[in-house]
Amino acid sequence: MQHKRLMNTTSPTFDEMFTADGGIRPAYAGYNEWLEVQDQHWMTHKGAEAEAFFRRTGITFNVYGEQDAEERLIPFDMVPRIITGAEWRKLSRGIEQRVRAINALIHDLYHRQEIIRSGRLPERLFRDNDAWLPEMVGFTPPGGVYTHIVGIDLVRTGADEFMVLEDNARTPSGVSYMLENRETMMAMFPELFTKMRVRPVSDYPRRLAKSLAACAPDCASRRPVVAVLTPGVYNSAYFEHAFLADQMGAELIEGSDLHVENGRVCMRTTRGYQPVDVIYRRIDDDFLDPLSFNPSSLLGVPGIMDVYRAGRVTIANAPGAGVADDKAIYSFMPEIVEFYTGEKPLLPNVPTWRCAEKDSLAYVLDHLEELVVKEVHGSGGYGMLIGPTSSKREIRAFRRKLEAKPENYIAQPTLALSTVPIFTRKGLAPRHVDLRPFVLVSPKGIEITPGGLTRVAMKKGSLVVNSSQGGGTKDSWVLDD
Repeated sequence: MQHKRLMNTTSPTFDEMFTADGGIRPAYAGYNEWLEVQDQHWMTHKGAEAEAFFRRTGITFNVYGEQDAEERLIPFDMVPRIITGAEWRKLSRGIEQRVRAINALIHDLYHRQEIIRSGRLPERLFRDNDAWLPEMVGFTPPGGVYTHIVGIDLVRTGADEFMVLEDNARTPSGVSYMLENRETMMAMFPELFTKMRVRPVSDYPRRLAKSLAACAPDCASRRPVVAVLTPGVYNSAYFEHAFLADQMGAELIEGSDLHVENGRVCMRTTRGYQPVDVIYRRIDDDFLDPLSFNPSSLLGVPGIMDVYRAGRVTIANAPGAGVADDKAIYSFMPEIVEFYTGEKPLLPNVPTWRCAEKDSLAYVLDHLEELVVKEVHGSGGYGMLIGPTSSKREIRAFRRKLEAKPENYIAQPTLALSTVPIFTRKGLAPRHVDLRPFVLVSPKGIEITPGGLTRVAMKKGSLVVNSSQGGGTKDSWVLDD
């Protein structure tokens, strides 16, 4: 059965499956051949089957700030996002270059600060940044790795036009959805994976465990003990914490399961307390150690920073690594990449106005209705203005916030993000997407999972892909060609 295609033919947006004249792009040729002979009602049934699987598995999230909010399912779309092997090789080179630069930047900011001395980066960007921790000054983590797991958010605007939208160097989330999306697609459409050579992602937990173990401190046992530190069941990403611990064969622990003993961080087991070598923490810096940071925190471990600074435990990602994913520092990433690698960036930034600068602020204020304005410390799609879709009242209110504290914002043009069709009862309809590849860093090298998490704006015309704002996910395929 031929599937009806519902496309907006007046839009200049680059669609990753269809050409402007209705043709099929090479990446989707094999998938389209399969799709053309599928029954519409059968596909609709498969969509309901996928939703039931996600609900049964418990793949849900909470939205902070909503009272009495029920756990939500992240919408899953069955049309995969497909990337050719050649496109992926090009992206991988740019991602690796950027991650190396980010790790070098963090080391430099906590040591000699050569990039500040050179005048390439204003000192105010980290001196006034809550993510920069004085407790990390002069300290190098085991293996020299600060960003053990990195998420680089990419957007596409054309056939060969990929740009970095955001760097996630603290605790990037979403990898469990990447894995479950693939498992769901393989269970529902096994013949597709026989027909098409798609690079696997299922070995990510094994590679994560191996990468973390390679970052263990010198005092670790021959087989380093790795644990996942979670804030607990009420955290919005708890499913992912439990999922990854289970898949890695690691212990899932809370702060109350740990204490400091004989200069080591030890966890409670059925055989008493046992030293932990690597802690994959999923709690914020401020809650990590009540003796060093927030004294009222019940989520962390008193004294863990002393053990860490003594080089007797690895914390992934390193405390203070979040200074690198500040959106004001992001605007300097082209200079940062060139400073630390000696190369021009292979992946460009989205053009960015720094509102802390007088001329940039004046331009942004004059063009608010055209721009996307973001808080430099914001995340999850909150605290931002999308000018073209905002009311005059919303723009006036945001203008007052921007004028009151301009250094708290950056602005970017409203990009024509690429689209990938989603499956609807009426046919295929285009929706905007981004991509978050997950990167593992250890002294042994950098590994990039082929594909990553594709987030999709399920609402027609929406550019916001965050799950907290109604976005969904897709399986991301990298072809093995």
